[in-house]
Amino acid sequence: MVRVSETSPIAGLHAATADLDPPLAALDLTALRANAADLVRRANGVPIRVAGKSVRCRAVLEAVLGGELTAAGGFAGVMSYSLREALWLAGLGARDILLGYPTVDRAALAELASDDTLLGAITLMIDDVAQLDLIRAAVGSDLIRPRVCLDVDASLRIGPLHLGVRRSPIRTPDQAAALARAALDRGFDVVGVMTYEAQIAGLPDSNVAVRLVKRASAAEIAKRRARVLDAVRSVVGKLKIVNSGGSGSIEVSVADPDVTEVTAGSGLYVPTLFDHYRAFTPRPALFFATPVLRKPTPSIATVFAGGYIASGPTGPSRVPKPVWPSGLRLIGTEGAGEVQTPLTAAAELRIGDRVWFRHAKAGELCERFDQVHLVESDGSRITVPTYRGEGKNFG
Repeated sequence: MVRVSETSPIAGLHAATADLDPPLAALDLTALRANAADLVRRANGVPIRVAGKSVRCRAVLEAVLGGELTAAGGFAGVMSYSLREALWLAGLGARDILLGYPTVDRAALAELASDDTLLGAITLMIDDVAQLDLIRAAVGSDLIRPRVCLDVDASLRIGPLHLGVRRSPIRTPDQAAALARAALDRGFDVVGVMTYEAQIAGLPDSNVAVRLVKRASAAEIAKRRARVLDAVRSVVGKLKIVNSGGSGSIEVSVADPDVTEVTAGSGLYVPTLFDHYRAFTPRPALFFATPVLRKPTPSIATVFAGGYIASGPTGPSRVPKPVWPSGLRLIGTEGAGEVQTPLTAAAELRIGDRVWFRHAKAGELCERFDQVHLVESDGSRITVPTYRGEGKNFG
């Protein structure tokens, strides 16, 4: 059997889970704490809202928000990707949840409206008057005042080029002010503005051209955000939330004194998409292991499952990466498969050995496993459920 070198970052996880049958997911708590501390350092005193979609494990969320990972705290609130996720977390005690995306789930909106505690804990995200009308119809009463945050497009536009994700149609100060006014007129409380610069937060510093684009984008959104905030405040007054950023753009966001909080989540686990940022040192924390089932040739080993493809543009950056034993490679004609994944340069592997992988994106791996094993530096472990393990799937 192949042995893991004691100097490998996988060694502790491998030893601590040796009695378990893979496939399994394991989280290195030493790396997780270091990553949390690094996020807090980079935020420089600005509170960090934890992205639930990038964690998808309630035990980890609670540890982060409870201050168990960093001596200085630094984390406050959850950004939820689904209203049903927000309702679930609020029912379990979370009291500061910002939806990162609009919702049109009428049944979930009706549940929100039925409970003052939920209404006080959850802030909805909007970028269109049609969403306001749908929400009002779903809550079924003009007396209920849901809290809302405006999602303002933070992409960079250079002539006809659109650099960034396609999110909100709200971009200019006038558009933001008009939406804020429409929300007030319909009986909503406008409490915040969000600008998520995905083209900075989610784009690795892979070359000089990318870094120049990110620098130009940071300068543009800082100026435009100031004008947007002035316009919205002229309508609604003081804002409680000015949210910005992601794990890859914290420094850019906190440089703006108007920003009251940043959002991060992927920086806790550090998947492969975060390997090439200049702002921080990646410390991979979340891995999965799967066993060798067969050897079709002396140099190829086929492992069970492994085809955990991440969302985003289809390509090599979205497939899992074999990281131990070193040198293993996916086969171009097969890639990572639904029920099996062949790997080349695998002469030393034998039936029953494990191969350890990293996923391309953070919380999405948790949709493949009911449990994750949290491993301490001394080799002790505890096992906790993922969202999936608690029977929760939010889309």
